[in-house]
Amino acid sequence: MKIPLIVSVLLLLGACSTPPNREYAASDDQMNDLVMYTVSLADTPYRYGGNSANGGFDCSGFVDHVYRHSLGIKLPRTSRGISRVGTPVSVDELSPGDLVFYNTQHAAYSHVGIYVGDGKFVHSPKTGESVRTEQMQLQYWKSRYDGARRIRRMFQ
Repeated sequence: MKIPLIVSVLLLLGACSTPPNREYAASDDQMNDLVMYTVSLADTPYRYGGNSANGGFDCSGFVDHVYRHSLGIKLPRTSRGISRVGTPVSVDELSPGDLVFYNTQHAAYSHVGIYVGDGKFVHSPKTGESVRTEQMQLQYWKSRYDGARRIRRMFQ
């Protein structure tokens, strides 16, 4: 049986194409490094629009900086944009390095932090304050919790 020329060309082109993207979860060691780096940034001052350890951070700038520095993952600029990335995770499935979201400005997903384990997260709270660790079980945070996401890195 002869294969028509057009079918042969299509098969050849398909064989040479780039494989589809696939996801992988960061290793435990990578996530431990991310958490250690997250905690090391404590006391960095808040700065609206800030995204550097030298100049200060807002909440989304802080999270993006940690993920870029630790895993090479660039995240969207706003907490709402970040809330659309990754996979949803329930509160009882949280792992260190997951992102936690809060409604702190009468808007869903208006604040983001990094879960570090033991019911705690690290974030850059607001003007006049610095990066710090919080207990998720405090009533303020419990009443404003919007959910969590686990970030995966895409490879080709």
